[in-house]
Amino acid sequence: MGQQETSEDVTMTRIGQAIMLLHAGDREEARNRLGELWAEIGEDGDPFHRCTLAHYMADTQDDAGDELAWDLRALAAADGLTDERVARQDSSVAVRGFYPSLHLNLAADYLKLHRPEAARTHLGRARAASDALGDDGYGDGVRAAIDRLERRLADAG
Repeated sequence: MGQQETSEDVTMTRIGQAIMLLHAGDREEARNRLGELWAEIGEDGDPFHRCTLAHYMADTQDDAGDELAWDLRALAAADGLTDERVARQDSSVAVRGFYPSLHLNLAADYLKLHRPEAARTHLGRARAASDALGDDGYGDGVRAAIDRLERRLADAG
């Protein structure tokens, strides 16, 4: 294993540890650790690390505007990803499989910010990209979340 691979593995381990804290309910510590990692990785760092970190950092935010900013960073990082880079982390995943969830999160952010047209735009992008999802628990969950948000948007007018 070369130095680059080792560094990637260590970074993903640290991101994974912060995600575990988030899932365990310690949003503040997860936010602190992800913030430290973001400072280390930087705006020009590895797009896979930035996408993953920003995606989860959004979930640690208390303010909807801050959540949106992190979800936009995740989308921008995904736009810089290649399937080759993603395959170094997980050979069963393609970049296009990231977009349904990323756009779903943005749609939810815009709905929280009372911007229904922007929410509808991203929800449409999430639905259009959902053909990249597998027929598995993750894919089913994202499709169900798209359906739920679509109903909420319809109810909102």
